Amino acid sequence: MKSMIPPASGAPAPLAGQPPVARPRAAGNGVWLWFAVPGLTLFCAFWLLPMVRLVGVGASGPDGAMAYLSVLTNRHYFTSLMSTLALSAVVTVATLAISVFVGLFLQRNRFPGQSVLLAMLTFPLAFPGVVVGFMVIMLAGRQGLIGAFTNWLFGESLVFAYSLAGLFLGYLYFSIPRVILTVVAAAEKLDPSLEEAARSLGAKPWQVLLHVVLPALLPALISSGAICFATSVGAFGTAFTLAANIDVLPMTIYNEFTGYANFATAASLSIVLGLITWAMLALARSLTGSGVAAAA
Repeated sequence: MKSMIPPASGAPAPLAGQPPVARPRAAGNGVWLWFAVPGLTLFCAFWLLPMVRLVGVGASGPDGAMAYLSVLTNRHYFTSLMSTLALSAVVTVATLAISVFVGLFLQRNRFPGQSVLLAMLTFPLAFPGVVVGFMVIMLAGRQGLIGAFTNWLFGESLVFAYSLAGLFLGYLYFSIPRVILTVVAAAEKLDPSLEEAARSLGAKPWQVLLHVVLPALLPALISSGAICFATSVGAFGTAFTLAANIDVLPMTIYNEFTGYANFATAASLSIVLGLITWAMLALARSLTGSGVAAAA
């Protein structure tokens, strides 16, 4: 019985008793594969090969592969890791709390000079970590504004730039702009009818914020919070500028590498630090179902 299905438009109908003729492969499809060559070359040259080398150096010391556990077995390294994680977590929570209120305010209100204010709030994105550290010194250092004010008020200068408190201030300074931009962009996509429905049912403003707005912003907050945490874990420039009494893992890696020429330990600690950052970004990706870009 002959098939009643007509052949595809432009394709010759196969003769009776013969198998259908296979369509020729579209010419030029293989050309697109060449577009992957530059990306693969950069990936191998600037990421894969250095990472393989770094893993090998980390296991080349007298402890071998056990060097990767030194961050848990060595008290100094473990303290440095815990200080880094605790500081990054506090910075992330404080950044999210501040950025949510500021971002929602900027998105919900229109006033003269708003664009200028938003530009000023995001201005720290142009500063490297060293400049941020210098600004913290000018604010809370020995010759800083806070020290001068407290000395005039109480007769004693308050100096905290060279401690974890100063590093917290620096990390907060360059983390807030990133999250504010994310909150503003996410808030613009919220459905206002959901808030109107909640208010019509008698919900108070704080209930609308807690039960409607924040759940809608949650994916953006998770993504930006993960970037903030990862950036704080691996930040070096600000810590290097304020490194008087600061013991965080990036500074520990730097000291092992430059001060003691302990390449194996520096490499193993670098791998551990990278794995922690990758795990946080991967967790955020799985929770939000979207990609999380790395911060510069």
